[in-house]
Amino acid sequence: MGHIRAAIQTRGAEMKRFFLLRHAKSLRDEARKDKDRPLNTRGRNDAPRMGGYMHHRHYLPALVLCSTAKRTVETWELLGPELDGTADVRFLDSLYLAPDKTIEKIVRSLDDGVSSVLVLGHNPGLEDCAKAFAREPASTEERKLNDELRTKFPTCALAVFDFDVTDWVKIERGTGALIDYARPKGLAD
Repeated sequence: MGHIRAAIQTRGAEMKRFFLLRHAKSLRDEARKDKDRPLNTRGRNDAPRMGGYMHHRHYLPALVLCSTAKRTVETWELLGPELDGTADVRFLDSLYLAPDKTIEKIVRSLDDGVSSVLVLGHNPGLEDCAKAFAREPASTEERKLNDELRTKFPTCALAVFDFDVTDWVKIERGTGALIDYARPKGLAD
């Protein structure tokens, strides 16, 4: 995977980086509206761990687009402090349970001055979006990541894509280099 990252990092301004992060594990509470469900204990532990992983990997988005559901906002509140704190954060109602086409439309409309964006949302839209944007793997390592992504996109999973474009409107399905896919279970404590 190091050779994928090294090759992509040399592209500099020609590249757009797209992070997809599913909210951390939430409570199943029939008494609450779905949008009002908070994180459970596991979720409150997983979110900062994923933030630490992102920080260690230098995955520092310039812009964060977060669903307004309680569980996504709490995920960001626990994950965000682990990053460098310079991201512009926007909470969007339109990301609540958004299908992949909505996520795509939002990302394709971003200002081209934004080099990287993290979308923090929900399944199935997030998983569908990740699967749609992943290109045909260019290496054994990328194939392994792609296979893992297609197997399961659990809570607090992170997919990282690089696109060899200068304009967000030019990102296309099937063209994203999947440079990383991480799940809480695979992170070191």
